[in-house]
Amino acid sequence: MPKAYENAGVSVEAGYEVVNRIKSHVARTARPGAGGIGGFGGLFDLASLGYKEPVLVSGTDGVGTKLMVAKMMNKHDTIGQDCVAMCVNDILAQGAEPLFFLDYIACGKNDPALLEQVVKGVADGCVDAGAALVGGETAEMPDMYDADEYDLAGFTVGVVEKSKIIDGTKIAEGDVLIGLPSSGIHSNGYSLVRKILFKDHDLTVDSKPEELGGETLGEEILKPTRIYAKPLKPLFAGDDLLHGVAHITGGAFVEKVPRIIPEGLAAAFDITSWDVPPIFRLLQKLGEVDELEMYNIFNMGIGMVLVVEPDKVAEVERLLDAENERHYTVGRIVKDIDGTRVQLHKGL
Repeated sequence: MPKAYENAGVSVEAGYEVVNRIKSHVARTARPGAGGIGGFGGLFDLASLGYKEPVLVSGTDGVGTKLMVAKMMNKHDTIGQDCVAMCVNDILAQGAEPLFFLDYIACGKNDPALLEQVVKGVADGCVDAGAALVGGETAEMPDMYDADEYDLAGFTVGVVEKSKIIDGTKIAEGDVLIGLPSSGIHSNGYSLVRKILFKDHDLTVDSKPEELGGETLGEEILKPTRIYAKPLKPLFAGDDLLHGVAHITGGAFVEKVPRIIPEGLAAAFDITSWDVPPIFRLLQKLGEVDELEMYNIFNMGIGMVLVVEPDKVAEVERLLDAENERHYTVGRIVKDIDGTRVQLHKGL
């Protein structure tokens, strides 16, 4: 068979091999409503779920320069979970049940073994989120990417009953802020992370700073982003338990929390009320980063913030405890008196 395309740097056979390698990973993500893969589009039967007034909620994101850390570590089996988490956690913030996910991988050279590891991570994330992996795309683009480079992005769709959409409109003065812990840096701020650790200081992924208690830098900063679908599911099923949910990613507390708070109100956080993981203090020290800026870049140990009416806090905490989900009371909603929509206090 003529090999003009292969001579241009694109291996059709390697593409077929990737599809065969990932079939078992895709199969693990099957869920009610989801069709199989192989068609030109991914199918999902929404009618099978029994929603009365279903509203679809969608989200898309990538992993950013955390991919470069995966490359430095030569470890690619968790970065896919990061991609799923960044998309799924966003739609969870509006009360949505994740339904399905699609991924997009662009690479300089199609390495079936490596890409299988990436998709394995995607499938792991989908299983954790309860979402079916219904399709995706792998694009081999020589000259656009170096042979050992790839990029990863994803797209998810969820559903919520119209009457149960969480949009922050019910948030009121006195509401309690409950924080759910992160697993570490998650998937934002890595351009600064890499600059501080690897460019400005003589550190490598194998370095073991004393602050990390024997763990290597690579192990710490490659920890996959948490997916909060399981602990939040019983809260969504309850009777108006949550007034708001904020996913703490890029922009962190300073940018993400005001998105859900009505005008005239502010979120007052007690930043001493939870355990800040050592990696953040290490980054702050080595990078000489102002503390306020840290809370404008990183999650600082809190991946989700829940806004709860005071008389429903006990029920929310009971349900979180039943899911073995750690949680902290991290603040409250107050009047906005000076335009500072997020207040950071050491004690409240």
